[in-house]
Amino acid sequence: MRLDLFLKTARLVKRRTVAKALCDEGRVLVDGRAAKAGAEVAPGQTITVLFGDRRRTVRVRAVPEEGKKAVDPSALTEPLE
Repeated sequence: MRLDLFLKTARLVKRRTVAKALCDEGRVLVDGRAAKAGAEVAPGQTITVLFGDRRRTVRVRAVPEEGKKAVDPSALTEPLE
């Protein structure tokens, strides 16, 4: 699953366009490195989203299957901070 879509599905960001903009600005890190919106997300990765002076870091527990609409967002990530 694409990083921008995962951020929206996991409810780390409200809209996919906002997630893409954050990635384009280098404010989304995957395993400590800036990631593009199209990067593939895999379980076990660490995602950090920088919102101005706030930082949200989570570990990916699961990635939903393509086309699956009803997904519990709390089951996708676990907070690290």
